[in-house]
Amino acid sequence: MPRRFWGVKRLLKMPITETGDQYSIWVGLIYIFNLIVGTGALTLPAAFSRAGWALSTISLVFLAFMSFLNATYVIETMACANAVLKWKKLQSIKRESIQDRDTDEETTSQQYGDLEEPLVCGTSIPSRYYSLDQRVELGEMANLFFSKTGRLMFYCTLCVYLYGDLSIYSAAVAKSVMDVVWWITHSCLYLPQNSLAFRLKGSTVSSNVTNGRGWESLPCFNATDDPMAYTRLDVYRVSLLTFVAVMGPFVFFNVQKTKYLQLLTSGMRWLAFTIMISMAIHLLTSRGAEGRPPTFDVTGMPTLFGACVYSFMCHHSLPGLISPIRGKNGLGLHLSLDYVLISVFYLLLAFTGAFAFAELNDLYTLNFVPSDNENIFLKIVDYFLSLFPVFTLSTSFPIIAITLKNNLQSLCLDTGRIESYNVVVRKFLFPVVTVVPPVLLTYYLEDISVLIEFTGSYAGAGIQYLIPTFLVVSARRHCVALLGLGVVNKYKSPFSHAAWAVFVLLWSCMCIILVSVHILEKKS
Repeated sequence: MPRRFWGVKRLLKMPITETGDQYSIWVGLIYIFNLIVGTGALTLPAAFSRAGWALSTISLVFLAFMSFLNATYVIETMACANAVLKWKKLQSIKRESIQDRDTDEETTSQQYGDLEEPLVCGTSIPSRYYSLDQRVELGEMANLFFSKTGRLMFYCTLCVYLYGDLSIYSAAVAKSVMDVVWWITHSCLYLPQNSLAFRLKGSTVSSNVTNGRGWESLPCFNATDDPMAYTRLDVYRVSLLTFVAVMGPFVFFNVQKTKYLQLLTSGMRWLAFTIMISMAIHLLTSRGAEGRPPTFDVTGMPTLFGACVYSFMCHHSLPGLISPIRGKNGLGLHLSLDYVLISVFYLLLAFTGAFAFAELNDLYTLNFVPSDNENIFLKIVDYFLSLFPVFTLSTSFPIIAITLKNNLQSLCLDTGRIESYNVVVRKFLFPVVTVVPPVLLTYYLEDISVLIEFTGSYAGAGIQYLIPTFLVVSARRHCVALLGLGVVNKYKSPFSHAAWAVFVLLWSCMCIILVSVHILEKKS
């Protein structure tokens, strides 16, 4: 019997796995938790306060459900992509086998029958075609299932979103470190009246100099007018370069290499959320509810939508996080538990903040700014919360960067023969192209508010809603035409009816309208 026939049998019995370490499903859920729970969560309390607690609760639960729905679409499409790749590999091996002059026609027919028998599984037995073992990035899915125009629109949307994300993360970390350095050296000058430290201490201080114009030219370590003084802009740029120097090297590897970083910062996130919720509850029990959010306020809906959509984003990096998981049975159930846990945390954070503070900053951690408080424990807690964006984005940055690198490779290289390319192109060119543009942008352009609006709204709606829906609809048609109706996908989304896809598309249009209204309101 030719060796090629044994290769075909093994192809369907053995999973196609990626190189690198695997991890348990719980570690995978921690990765997803870290990716979803970023700085977007810190904008929820202010958004809740404006839109009303009842309307906000309903909206957050609904948007969490919509995000989960589209996450199941990404998982189903990834399984479809695995099936197509296995089918193509199988056909390639068959063609090679037909050309083998040493195999007679009868033996060939018998072997083909043995190979094809386990693939026609009926409606109750899952097919070996469908799996999640091979990492197939969204870019590769687009190459398989989209037309040329669809691929162009996909890559434009994805690159805008991911490059925008990396720029936002870099700037946010650098500004957080810069602010902490400023607060350390000027703690007596900066203590907003709506901060926790002010409320506990009861002191009166000057207004927030951080938000004023010309902040970049202010001296950071002294109050002199020396033109050679080390300014806040200098601290910002040093912090930016330091952050990229520490986190950038992860881009040269895969997601699994960030395992211990993910576990460490996951604990910090839980601790930070617990501290913020506990402090807000302390204020509620000791002073009563000073915040008076309305029940329903439709005018705050656009702001709430923008905050919620950005707070449930994970779809662009799901393939890279799911493929290394060992034992993917019950993946959908575990993922739903992750969403429930995140939603509960968001609701606790938003409710306690909205009622505890009479006035809320857009970024919730600014209500816990460091001060010259005599309580050393409270001061340490304040500094820890001020560095919360650093902890959260330090884990999200490598995941986003690795996702962008992989999709750029899918765009420019043939991923089927990736090892045949020059090592410089494979290992060095794409990581550099991934990291350098966002660094240059944020180094010379500190105010990226316009980028935040566009990235978190239009491109965000495309990544979270439109792309997964179009991908799964196209993938289903493609697999039915290629494999037939009898081949079962055990990773099929529970929302597989066509009406769900139509509903998502209609909701996407409404989202874009809400975002446009929000942007116009801010400019007016």
